[in-house]
Amino acid sequence: MSLAARLRLAERRGLPRPHATTLARLRTPRAIQDWLCRLPQNFEPDGDTARSVKGAMDAGCAHCIEGAMIAAFALWLQGHPPLLLDFCAHRDMDHVIAPFRVGGKWGAISKTNYACLRWRDPVYRSVRELAMSYFHEYAKGPRKTLRSYSVPYDLRKLGDDGWIAGEGNRWEVTIRITEIRHMAIVGEREARALRPRDRVEVETDRITAFPIPAWKRQRL
Repeated sequence: MSLAARLRLAERRGLPRPHATTLARLRTPRAIQDWLCRLPQNFEPDGDTARSVKGAMDAGCAHCIEGAMIAAFALWLQGHPPLLLDFCAHRDMDHVIAPFRVGGKWGAISKTNYACLRWRDPVYRSVRELAMSYFHEYAKGPRKTLRSYSVPYDLRKLGDDGWIAGEGNRWEVTIRITEIRHMAIVGEREARALRPRDRVEVETDRITAFPIPAWKRQRL
């Protein structure tokens, strides 16, 4: 799809010209990830948010699900289906990524402030392989916390474009991806037997793309 065609599609879906131009210029999944990495982190100073693509771009920041929706839309402009994949964690924050396929192999785009739960090259033969690539680094302190992953959810199933250009929070997206089928990764007995991360592994949690505000650190 040409740049002009991507731009027209983005505008038809409700994005204003500046946002449509920004995303239309991203020609590959890798370019989307590079752009998301530069987008500041949404630390939600005024409470939880789940902004649309337009809302997050208007705000000039995003967290994981907002970044995943931006990535899914940008992938759609490139000819991929707009998919989200949900991760559920034990006593930790859930995470959402935008999976895609190239040559029959799965990869993923991810918006995160930390070093590990990021981009995945399209080398994985199945969604499960892709999900398992996040297992050992998905952690809180010494605990490995990832417990399940969802089937990919196609945002076109929502039936409208509110997730693209709607105002306010798009809680319907968070509800839908929480309700869809999830596959367990480990059971309770297996979880109790997991080796805790050691001091060096825990220390990597200090590496962030954007400094965490003091008020946010107190809540983590």
